[in-house]
Amino acid sequence: MALEPGVLALVLLAAVAHAGWNALVKASGERGATFSIIVITCGTIGLAGVSVTPLPDPAAWPYLILSMVVHYFYYGFLLLSYRVGDLSHVYPLARGAAPLMVALGALIFAGEALGGVAVAGLSLTSAGIMSLAFERGLPRGADTKPVLFALGTGICIAAYTVVDGLGVRASGAPLSYIFWLNVMEGVPLTLWLLARGRKSFAGLTARSWRIGVVGGVLSALAYGLVIYAMSRGGMAHVSALRETSTIFAALIGILILREASGGAGRRIAAAGLVSAGIVALQLG
Repeated sequence: MALEPGVLALVLLAAVAHAGWNALVKASGERGATFSIIVITCGTIGLAGVSVTPLPDPAAWPYLILSMVVHYFYYGFLLLSYRVGDLSHVYPLARGAAPLMVALGALIFAGEALGGVAVAGLSLTSAGIMSLAFERGLPRGADTKPVLFALGTGICIAAYTVVDGLGVRASGAPLSYIFWLNVMEGVPLTLWLLARGRKSFAGLTARSWRIGVVGGVLSALAYGLVIYAMSRGGMAHVSALRETSTIFAALIGILILREASGGAGRRIAAAGLVSAGIVALQLG
């Protein structure tokens, strides 16, 4: 189902917020410590939220638990991907592959079938996002590990997206579902970080705290809006629009972080493909 204009605007805001918090982490120069603060902030937001919202419907709890588990696998695959491959190759591959898999999962588990035009639009969107992986050429060497781990990451993204789409619809209370997911994901990670002690906060400065807190708010907002949108619209539509964050991140890299813009033409072409895909997806 095509997204209502208001819901579409919320998902675009989520994409910008997602790109924003990733750019903050990248620009911080203290990524490990900054990410620790982001995790703590998300958990804190969740705790504050569950104190003022009703419990989700009991039918939603299996989805919350499964989403938490899948998110942890996602973090594991993402870290493995970054250890064996470059961010510029791994991230677009993972993010671009996810919408196609979400469409398949939504069809199987929620009966959400896409028309031919929508499928074409989804394919264009994914192709545009994944093309960013090759703006600096093909990955060097014949090692397939980066690609395999990136696809594993994409599978996890698709899995938790479908799980949360089903869960928020079963919850009867989207805000409560969102806050509880932040608690179940953020609090255990926070306890683990605290148990590690200084290792988790090495290099922490006042600037790290500021960036981490802002990044945490943006992170919680970004996925919270996505979950809410899936209670109002089709999962594949929301997923494809959400992954435009990759395009926003590329543009932020050029315009704000002043990264080398040798691939600016390819980024603009990718943005054009994604935009055309989104229009087709909405029309289909």
